[in-house]
Amino acid sequence: MDVSMTLWALTILGLSALIAVDFFIGRKPHDVSIKEAGIWTVVWIVLAALFGVGLLVFGESQASGEFFAGFITEKSLSVDNLFVFVLIMAKFSVPSHLQQRVLLIGVLIALVLRAIFIAAGAAIIASFSWVFYLFGAFLIYTAWKLIQEARSDEEEEEFEENRLLKSIEKKFGVADKYHGTKLFIRNNGKRVLTPLMVVMLAIGTTDVLFALDSIPAIFGLTQDPYIVFTANAFALMGLRQLYFLIGGLLRKLVHLSYGLSVILGFIGVKLVLHAMHESGVHVPEISIPFSLAVICGVLVVTTITSLIASRKQAEREAAEAGQAAGDDRAEKDSIDA
Repeated sequence: MDVSMTLWALTILGLSALIAVDFFIGRKPHDVSIKEAGIWTVVWIVLAALFGVGLLVFGESQASGEFFAGFITEKSLSVDNLFVFVLIMAKFSVPSHLQQRVLLIGVLIALVLRAIFIAAGAAIIASFSWVFYLFGAFLIYTAWKLIQEARSDEEEEEFEENRLLKSIEKKFGVADKYHGTKLFIRNNGKRVLTPLMVVMLAIGTTDVLFALDSIPAIFGLTQDPYIVFTANAFALMGLRQLYFLIGGLLRKLVHLSYGLSVILGFIGVKLVLHAMHESGVHVPEISIPFSLAVICGVLVVTTITSLIASRKQAEREAAEAGQAAGDDRAEKDSIDA
């Protein structure tokens, strides 16, 4: 898709305007209700859908298909980020009325860092076509790692700060408590970070680790930097509302890692086939409509099986709790007798 600098500028300006509106509406720290989160989640999805339709009407059908495939893939991968966001919020004991502000700034930091990753990825792909082999192999390896982690009984219960975050804290110092929405304060004449600033940086920089698989994944669906950037932007900008909307449902998506591993593995194979085709080897290439169907199908099946498994687990726990209560009552009756 041929994108002019004017269209790039208008797109960035439009996204900035949407972010400004979102920030203006939520400028006052408050606890986000399910209703508010639901409305804004629908708004961001509708805006993404309108953008995809606009590509179809004013651009081309392939660009529209690539955008929707990329958006759905990035959205599904971003849901996995929410598990880490929950750990970060717990680690830093973020007050509930400040969580909205933390996520907004944290996601903006992540968007800027991902834009840098996208630009670097596009430049590498333009210069070295063999990099598709590396991207494909990396995604297949990541898919295998996800399955291994999903089958492991050990669960990560605490967030571990990365080296960059630790170095920033050591250099500037951190206040011992939150000071509203302030990011810096004066402590004994020294300018130090507030915990609010630290947790924003934690969310923004931690997302870079997730970008290591999500960026190659979307480049496996499209090599158009414009589509890659806009799909990432729409997926990330609705992430904050999604956090409050499905926060309670995250633990029920027990098969999410399996679904994501299938998607990443599928895209990895697609990338390898594309690399072989570019090298002159006659192999079939996977089309965008087929990719979109596979991605959507995997997510639907994963969600259904997760909810069924969670319900059965809840029933088992309730039955065990009832049996334990009955045993306690029987023991008490025997003692009384």
